[in-house]
Amino acid sequence: MKGREVVWLLLLGATIWVVGTWYYAGAGPAVLETTPGRYWRAFAISPMTSAILCVAILKWRRIPAPQWTTAMLLLAIPGMIGEAMVLTHLGTFMPKVQAASGGRYGAFLFMTYAVVLGLAEIVTLRAR
Repeated sequence: MKGREVVWLLLLGATIWVVGTWYYAGAGPAVLETTPGRYWRAFAISPMTSAILCVAILKWRRIPAPQWTTAMLLLAIPGMIGEAMVLTHLGTFMPKVQAASGGRYGAFLFMTYAVVLGLAEIVTLRAR
């Protein structure tokens, strides 16, 4: 993968993180502090939506399947670093979200990264 592509993927990953954090900062209470049914629906939809978006980016950038794991990590790393800051300062970055909901938000993140990175690994292994 060329250096230019690495930079593109890191920038796209950072953009996805900013947009996602902004969304959950506003909509977090409606998603995280709601009925169990609504929470679990969102818990299932969020990773799928993220996976579809990330796969679309990799296809758009024409990343070969054997490089999907690396490319997906480049998309994910800015968000993982950013979310570490958000989760340790939840009240600053997401003032509408109760501190007790930090664990639920962390679970959303963990599941999303697991699905996205796991999918990339499966594609990469099958391509080899």
